[in-house]
Amino acid sequence: MAFDVVLREVRLPGSAAGQPAVDIGVKDGKVAAIAPNLAGTAPEEYRAGGRLVCSGFVETHIHLDKTCILGRCDCEAKRFPHLAMERTSAVKHTFTVEDVFERASGTLEKCIGHGATRMRTHVEVDPKVGLRGMEGVRALIDRYKWAIDLEICVMPQEGLTNNPGTDELMVAALKNGATVVGAAPNYDSDRAAQIHRVFEMAREFDVDIDMHLDSGASAEELDTLLVCELTEKYGWGGRVAVGHISKLASMKQPDLDKVARRMADAGVAATVLTATDLFLGGRHTDHNVPRNVVDLNRLTEFGVTCSVASNNILNPFTPFGDGQLLRQVNMQAIVTQRSTDDDVRRLWDMTTAAAAKLMRKADYGIAVGGPADLVVLDAPDEIMALRTVAPVLGAWKRGKRTVTREPVRLHKPAA
Repeated sequence: MAFDVVLREVRLPGSAAGQPAVDIGVKDGKVAAIAPNLAGTAPEEYRAGGRLVCSGFVETHIHLDKTCILGRCDCEAKRFPHLAMERTSAVKHTFTVEDVFERASGTLEKCIGHGATRMRTHVEVDPKVGLRGMEGVRALIDRYKWAIDLEICVMPQEGLTNNPGTDELMVAALKNGATVVGAAPNYDSDRAAQIHRVFEMAREFDVDIDMHLDSGASAEELDTLLVCELTEKYGWGGRVAVGHISKLASMKQPDLDKVARRMADAGVAATVLTATDLFLGGRHTDHNVPRNVVDLNRLTEFGVTCSVASNNILNPFTPFGDGQLLRQVNMQAIVTQRSTDDDVRRLWDMTTAAAAKLMRKADYGIAVGGPADLVVLDAPDEIMALRTVAPVLGAWKRGKRTVTREPVRLHKPAA
């Protein structure tokens, strides 16, 4: 059989130890065959040498509109207080459509280079920035569709009910390219009212919901419970995600388990933004600083769909990062002290299959007839890929080559 591309000697996630490597044949942008020693020819062949191949990483929560603005923000002089939102807000007036497009393009290309093939980016609207961030990011969808599927979640970072004009801008964004609606009730004078309004928008436009929720050092007044209630009331189970939820990290395990059961029953997914949650958390104390990161493995034990994501990159919320999701989930494993192979495999899923489920991408995975979104990592399996933060060596989107990285070579002196 004639293929467009053949990847030879690859290993799939979940392969049993000792199971032989397989070949993947690609035709017309889809996986056409998977078999050991696949017969057939192709103008492009890639020999993986027994390395892992997956469908690529799924970035469920990132902010492309405000990436890479460190140089224009006031630097942090001390740990207390840390005013990330205020520092970002102070420079929003400098955002132009072209500026957003340029900064976001650079970060998006880094994400692609690290194996991301699908992404949900949150974009802020309010009277300060208008729709400029939205327009700059929206232009990326077509420009980079050769490498990544990109969707926009519109959100009111600086408040909704207390920020006149923001509601109208969110509606405008939902009419013009945003396909998910978000929230940030921590910055609203009426948190519950914002949450109710976001559910109204979701129902009006028939879109999913992805909220920034319950950041803080105390588990008092959990907005997550209201979200679960409204998710059930409106039949939005499987279409709602909450991000950060760092308040849950302060809960005793029996109390956390109750919340996990509630989320699972309602169909509310969870995303942890490990780097940001670590960087911003624990600033209420100068000793014995808590980790501020929710143990997502514990939530999965109760059936909660979970993902790990990048959130902010090179801005006051997270002044570090390079778009490498595998580094984020490796950090999540270290911080939450998860080390068994089963633990690591669940964490791997939080940037691959489970993350795709959160975004309701039913075609995710390597299967005959499915999209030929293929990423080769320099590791024999997903366990070692996560443990070692294995680099991406090659990527294909719908059967077209998008990324090439050569394996490292050591130039040892002659004996």
